[in-house]
Amino acid sequence: MATISDVARKANVSKMTVSRVINHPEQVTDKLKKLVYDAMEQLNYVPNYAARALVSNRTQVVKLLILEEMDTTEPYYMNLLTGIARELDRHHYSLQLVTRKSRGIGQCDGLIATGMRYHDYDTVLKEFTKPLILFGQNDRGFDFIDVDNEKGVRYLTQHVIGLGYEKVYFFAMDIQESFMFARQKGYLDAILESGLERHIFRVKNSSSGAQKAAEAILSGWDEKCAFVCSTDRIALGVIRAAQALNLLIPGQVAVTGFDGVFLDRIASPPITTVRQPIVEMGEACAQMLLNKIAGHGKPQGHRFFEPILLIRPSTVAEQPQPG
Repeated sequence: MATISDVARKANVSKMTVSRVINHPEQVTDKLKKLVYDAMEQLNYVPNYAARALVSNRTQVVKLLILEEMDTTEPYYMNLLTGIARELDRHHYSLQLVTRKSRGIGQCDGLIATGMRYHDYDTVLKEFTKPLILFGQNDRGFDFIDVDNEKGVRYLTQHVIGLGYEKVYFFAMDIQESFMFARQKGYLDAILESGLERHIFRVKNSSSGAQKAAEAILSGWDEKCAFVCSTDRIALGVIRAAQALNLLIPGQVAVTGFDGVFLDRIASPPITTVRQPIVEMGEACAQMLLNKIAGHGKPQGHRFFEPILLIRPSTVAEQPQPG
């Protein structure tokens, strides 16, 4: 089995240079890296990351703590897992998925947590002394990654107002969290700017709950209106409500969602939404956490990703194709 000394001789460099290429490639020139990588490949040398972890007192394990119930029919968290795992793999880290009950099992170098609710900050998260990053906007001083929630809902609200809808409802998730306050602010800012009346309703993040609430509003329908929904799941419920009442979408009722991960495409009609680049956001979570681990817990701040407006037939009718 080849050793680091063999690699050094093959590349005609010192063992220290080989070690630096393996452990701190950003400190080495591209020319030196190529020499060492070529030698490693020719000798079939694989660094012993387990041994490195023991020497550095690291586990080479990162935990992803999911605190909300996962829906197996929607690939939201699978996309997040893909992004996190992809970035961790580049740095030879393993990913351990944990829940409320399993979060204390096993050691790790750091934690990414998502699905927090207000009571989790002073209970669940308080337990962790390792470097921590949140996936999701918060106002508690935790480092986090998220999409620009406020901007995304503002885009959606301005979109339907620009189409001529003067009665615009906002269906917010019935939770008291920073990201939801931000989405509501995006709606309110656009409504205030347009001089229209605001209409805010709070519903559970379920299509059935949203359908029931929308049916109550639309049962006495007398003018065209739009629904800006805080999730695609809620938007799906509003679409079902309009269809149950035989209302035209988008002629009489326009509907927008938020997430752009899966439900927006399988709905009929497809939902105008804001897409979150979940895979890229997962990669950013992992990179931020690794930087925090390397920095011995130094705060990393936060990063917002740009929301992407996707206009679909739930707000703009499809044009017939010629021929």
